[in-house]
Amino acid sequence: MEAEDQKGLERVLSQKALSMSSSFPCQICVVGFLCGVCLTSLFLAGLTSFGRFEFEGIQFHQISAPIMPWNSNSHITMGDSGLKQMRTVEREMNENDDDKVSLLYSAWSSLLNESQEAWTNTQSSIPNAPHLEKCKSKGLMNKRLDTRVGNATFPPWTLWKGSLDIYSNLASELNDFRHQDISQGAYPPWITGSNEENYPLTRKVQRDVWLHQHPLNCGDPQVKFLVADWETLPGFGIGAQIAGMCGLLALAITENRVLVTNYYNRADHQGCQGSSRASWSCYFLPETSQECRDRAIELMHNKEAWEKGIIKAKENYTSKEIWAGRTPRNWGSPWSYLQPTTEINGSFVAFHRKMDRRWWRAQAVRYLMRFPSDKTCHLMNVARHGAFGKEAAEMVVANIKEETDEGGASEIEKYVWSNRRPWIPRPVLSMHVRMGDKACEMKVVEFKEYMRLANRIRKQFPNLRTIWLSTEMQQVIDLTKLYTSSGSGSGSGSGSGSGWKFYFTNVKRQLVSNITMATYEASLGRKTSTEYPLVNFLMATEADFFIGALGSTWCFLIDGMRNTGGKVMAGYLSVNKDRFW
Repeated sequence: MEAEDQKGLERVLSQKALSMSSSFPCQICVVGFLCGVCLTSLFLAGLTSFGRFEFEGIQFHQISAPIMPWNSNSHITMGDSGLKQMRTVEREMNENDDDKVSLLYSAWSSLLNESQEAWTNTQSSIPNAPHLEKCKSKGLMNKRLDTRVGNATFPPWTLWKGSLDIYSNLASELNDFRHQDISQGAYPPWITGSNEENYPLTRKVQRDVWLHQHPLNCGDPQVKFLVADWETLPGFGIGAQIAGMCGLLALAITENRVLVTNYYNRADHQGCQGSSRASWSCYFLPETSQECRDRAIELMHNKEAWEKGIIKAKENYTSKEIWAGRTPRNWGSPWSYLQPTTEINGSFVAFHRKMDRRWWRAQAVRYLMRFPSDKTCHLMNVARHGAFGKEAAEMVVANIKEETDEGGASEIEKYVWSNRRPWIPRPVLSMHVRMGDKACEMKVVEFKEYMRLANRIRKQFPNLRTIWLSTEMQQVIDLTKLYTSSGSGSGSGSGSGSGWKFYFTNVKRQLVSNITMATYEASLGRKTSTEYPLVNFLMATEADFFIGALGSTWCFLIDGMRNTGGKVMAGYLSVNKDRFW
């Protein structure tokens, strides 16, 4: 039976190699390729236990241990070489599961550097990668859900998920119900979970903020603007920059202005091309429409518009107004009945003096990060593949059949399952351990306290074994060895080895805690110091559980994204009590 499965997988994966072999460039390179087969075979044994994948200067290593690191310091890609490696492995493959897994993992790795057209052409010949998203298709869907059709009040938001609303064979009466649904105020599709699983009024607030930021006619003389650069001082981390923009969005809503974000220094690098260079849109969809952006830029050169207050800039407001200003009262005071699901030192934080700010920043950051860009989608694909790709391949190989479906995607796959979330090994706990120069602002806590809280969670959820760890300190990474399995890395252990499985990005970390975060980020470079934290941030928002320090702005914002992303009832364990409490 194993031999039959082996042949089935070979046939499935052979189609990509065969389809590409007919191309003219491939024919030219075939002589050199055959010469390289012998050399490649020497690496085959290493391939089954050690795989390396890189994308846009971001490198992953996958090793046969519980720790999967990420290094962002090299600049090698593996598009064509990955396909050559796939064909070589196919020819040399022995009849065992390790070879099958390595072959499939290599094929998926090559697809991450392929164009969307190439991915589409090979999707029927390579088994589906459950942990990856098709970023171009997902990006087109996101833009469609972020854009009005004609003079409609809302984009095509309905109660349906995925692409079902564009299914061409829907009966006309169902289309009528769909339009009625939208006209009566459908809710944004970037909110998941029920009302009880999110902060109060999250669905309504997100809908209203979108409408505020996307007026029907940006050229209407009644439409006013607030154009603001992101903070650029070296001491401002990404968390502080986002928190500042949340304050500016509050001012814009209070004054009935459309917020237009301008220069974003963290996107001012070669990884962001064209109009996304130095723009928030490099990583997330813009906060307003292109029409409003163009109109605001036009008004910036109009002296009369400044004099009449039609347009304002960040410099028109004091630091206090931006960072500690009044929360918009458009929705009453929903923060007064937040569910008490945050625990510090064994007790709930039920009420505190800045509940309004906590509620508003959660709403603001959820809106600003509502849809990731194609680039961010690819970054997340790379992160999941580097960490979980081998596990995904093992699952697929274990379930693959000799006879494969050659008929392409079915309608339920296209229109219903199109909205599925990428697979990760659940349950997973995200943990952000902030130390270093943060000691000047809050009480820093040792790693063992974070792990004590992790073990508390596992008492209630004994199948929890996986931790996605983010930290700037190398000593924290070193300490993870005390909590991994003392065996072969299978995830089971006892004594000092607690059987935890850690995943983390493999960037250069601080060896000592007496340097500033600005100095540390400068040593990584602008691109790396922006993109690896964003990956960690988004992984934390998707995790089942989260442990952090509410004294950290970064943790504060992660908590807000989780509480507007269906994770309120997952709770939040904090190691300190240094902010607003």
